[in-house]
Amino acid sequence: MKQKDIPVLLAIVIIAVILSLVVTQTLFVPKSSKVLTAERVDTISAEFKEPDTFIFNKDALNPTQLIKIGDSNNNNSQ
Repeated sequence: MKQKDIPVLLAIVIIAVILSLVVTQTLFVPKSSKVLTAERVDTISAEFKEPDTFIFNKDALNPTQLIKIGDSNNNNSQ
């Protein structure tokens, strides 16, 4: 690299930095006139409602029961 190239590269870098700052300020910084809103969340309480008796009842199927189909001679099965 020659001694003359350093000022040219420095000028290009400075111009690129200034240009990138201007572009990012115009694109990504929100305007002060925008109003931000958030959803209102209900408070947490200690009350617990009983589950629906149509789904959770004593006659409902238990999907966690072991289903055995036929005789198995496999010693590794549970």
